[in-house]
This record gives sequence, structure tokens and C-alpha cells, in this order.
Amino acid sequence: MSNAPIAIVDDARFDAHEDHSGHHPECPERLIAARSGLYSTLAQSQQSRVPARAASISELSRVHVAAYVKSLDSRLARGAGNLDPDTYFGPGTREAAWTAAGGAIDLTRRLVQGEAKRGVALLRPPGHHAVPASSMGFCLLNNVALAASEALAAGFKRVAIVDWDVHHGNGTQDVFYEDPRVLFVSLHQFPFYPGTGAPREIGSGAGLGFTANLALPSGSDDAVYGAAFREVVLPLLREFAPEVLLVSAGFDAHARDPLASMQLSTACYGAMTSALLELADSLGHGRIAFFLEGGYDLQALEASMAQLGLGLGGAKCDLPQGKLREIERAAIDATKRALAVHWRLPASQA
Repeated sequence: MSNAPIAIVDDARFDAHEDHSGHHPECPERLIAARSGLYSTLAQSQQSRVPARAASISELSRVHVAAYVKSLDSRLARGAGNLDPDTYFGPGTREAAWTAAGGAIDLTRRLVQGEAKRGVALLRPPGHHAVPASSMGFCLLNNVALAASEALAAGFKRVAIVDWDVHHGNGTQDVFYEDPRVLFVSLHQFPFYPGTGAPREIGSGAGLGFTANLALPSGSDDAVYGAAFREVVLPLLREFAPEVLLVSAGFDAHARDPLASMQLSTACYGAMTSALLELADSLGHGRIAFFLEGGYDLQALEASMAQLGLGLGGAKCDLPQGKLREIERAAIDATKRALAVHWRLPASQA
């Protein structure tokens, strides 16, 4: 385990992304809660701040269609409104989105250049639903995809993205669906918004086998995520051996979250964090960064971010175990069958 400080992206400009027409679940209070949780568990000496700056057009164009970036920039200049039924913008949105994207890129650059081993990006707006040519689901620019693109641009050949947000990271999947350099693994409630992420979606062309979707049923709890990690997530990562590991860290699979129907405890987020940190260390480089996505119950978000901070600070938490419902066992097995030709995965648990 590295004793180096944790690289952190956090900027007051992210708070300026606000819906002035009424309360929206993706609100500035989310970031206040996330900060409180993380900073309650990491001492000042354990933190190294990464200054955030706006992403450039060329950087954004690695992931997003240039015409979309230009159109988005123009629309945000109008002040306030909606990009789609779910995604609002306000006077501070343009600066927040571009700065969040730049922060994600620069955090990854720290890892790639060996200036940091571990990082956290406290970003708003979130990003994993943003597809190359459109906003979607509260997301304008795909922060974690931009982070991965930075690693690829620096010459890395194997980048892994684990997305544990309760909603499928359709935008991230779309960006890298045909790219064998990026292993994308998503754990999400299914069927659910945005409607993608079935087990049969495993990539295409040269990227066939490099997308893994754990489409978990409503009500899945700690035991289900523990089994999914032991049987699919960690074995895939070990075999792929990424040079850097990026995590779309949404906290909306928590039992308290109002927008979903999963049953994760706060402790489970600590366990998943510990497992991924240990995996990154076992690969010999320890490079891993967590990017804030969803999580809409403020108490759950704060407590779960505290667990993430504890893990980064060195606390150990074992993956949970327990009996699975038949529908939960079937969901994990469906993913394993879809990937069986491409990867060596362990036998299903009893």
C-alpha cells in the first residue's frame, strides 16, 4: 500500500451547477455531503490537491463529437434551461462541466506520470451517461471516459473502468465498445434507467469481450455485490491487468437512495473500495482513481464517501458474503456465460 498523499480534485465551481427552477436530485448539496464524508476520514497530510481547469476542445474531442461540444457550449451560454427531460443547466453549468472534465483529465495525468498513486475526483455534474454526441441522465461530459482517454493518449495500452453506480454507464460503454484497450465493467440495477447494460452487451469488433455487464435485479444487497466482485469483477481485472484503474463511484445503490431499489449498506462501499485498492496494489503499480457519479440521499452519500476515504487511508474491509436469491444467482451467471469464451472466470458459488 502506498503512503503517498491521495490526489483530490475539488473545486467551488462545481457547486455553481444548480437548477434555479426548482429542486433537482442532482443538487449542490450532494457535493457538500461527499466532501464532508471524505474529509472526515482523510487527514490534511493525506491529501494532495489537484488544481482543476477547463478541458480543452482537443481533449473533449477524444470522447465527444466536435459538433456536440460546440452545440453544448452554445446552449449553455443561454443561461438556464434543460438539455433533455432529466438534464438541466444554469448560469454556472458551463464552467462547472468543463472544469470537472479538466479535473478528471489532470487527476489521471498525475497517476500516469507517477506523481500520485491514488485519487478522488469530487465532480459535478456527473458524467457516465453522456454519450459521444449527447447529454443524458444529469450528465453533460463523460468525465471518466475523458480520464481514460488521457491514459490512452499517454501511451497506456490497458485501462480498466469499474462502474458501481446503480444506473448502467451507457455513455462510457458507448465510447469504448469497440476498443480492446479499455475493459469496462458495470454493476447496475436491471431492468432500469437507461435501459442498456444487458449481459449480452460484451463489446463488438476488436472490443468483443472487453465490456462486462452485471445486470442485477431490484433488491440486490451486499451479498450479491460481494459475489459479483469475487466471481466476475476481480477475476476480470486480474486477467486484464490494467495499467490504471478508474472507478465510476456512484452511491445510489445504497438502501436509502430515493431513485433506485437496491439494498447496499454503507459498509459495502468500503468493502468494494478495499477490494479494488488491493487489486491495484497487487498489479504492482497501485494506480487507481475514483470519480463521483450518482448518489441522491445525502446521509447515505456522506457515510459512503467516508467509507471510501477510510479505505484510501488504509482501513481494510472484507467483501460481504451471504445467500443469494435464485434471480440474483441467475443474473451473475448470465454475465459469466456471456464472457466465458473470452475470460477465465471461477465457478459459481453455491
